[in-house]
Amino acid sequence: MLIGFHVAFSQTDSLAVVQADWFSTKISRGVVLKRAAFAKSLFGSNQYISILEVKQKRRLALDLAYEESLLRSTSDFGQSNKALAAINGTFFDVAKGGSVDYIRSDGMIISTNRLNKTNQRAVHQKGAVVLQHGKLDILKWDGSPDWENKIEAEDVMLSGPILLLNKQPELLDSASFNTTRHPRSVIAKGKGKKVYFIVIDGRRELAAGMSLFEVQNLLKWLKYSDGINLDGGGSSALWVDGQNFNGVVSYPSDNKKWDHEGQRKVANAILLKKK
Repeated sequence: MLIGFHVAFSQTDSLAVVQADWFSTKISRGVVLKRAAFAKSLFGSNQYISILEVKQKRRLALDLAYEESLLRSTSDFGQSNKALAAINGTFFDVAKGGSVDYIRSDGMIISTNRLNKTNQRAVHQKGAVVLQHGKLDILKWDGSPDWENKIEAEDVMLSGPILLLNKQPELLDSASFNTTRHPRSVIAKGKGKKVYFIVIDGRRELAAGMSLFEVQNLLKWLKYSDGINLDGGGSSALWVDGQNFNGVVSYPSDNKKWDHEGQRKVANAILLKKK
């Protein structure tokens, strides 16, 4: 059952985000990588955030990449598809590979939802990353059992929970998945048809990670309009072509070291490509 769960944040947290000294790198026309470190100044913790800001243009397109049984690193998904950037996608079967959430690619259903023991859909099956002609939309489950099949788009990837929709915070419950700090991956929309690939590092002394309530506020303070949670934890990774460390710009946590080598192999990714 969904219930309200209130978390208080101080004004200094919002100021830390708004006044942050973001280190910016131009990747391509309309594509900028921004990174910032917060030393005990955000939610009373150390944080490290990487954001790829993309102005949706004719010559740029978003796409899905996936494997039906194999697992591959996010950087491998990006490199093998000759992408400009890649962020890990939705939730998957760690033992057998493949997504546990619905994916449609180029109009073809690749995977369907694995429901829980009570035959209910998981919270990460109640939102969708929708791509039509390479442009992003974020949609919310309408309560119907065949909702995803009715979405009119070439590419659909279910994930969640949705954090922001039309500038309004979505209700989150008090489950530990929402309240505990972890590395997080998010895709968001903002003004001027901009899209954001966001990775918040965690499980390290220099990066605590965030609860989803904290991520929700981060998106709000950055003035985004919509945002949806992707798979996180050891899966979180952001890869950008041509950057140092073989393009891995975040600090994936699976090797328990503060470096760029700890990518977990995943089943799918969201790509930014040149048309």
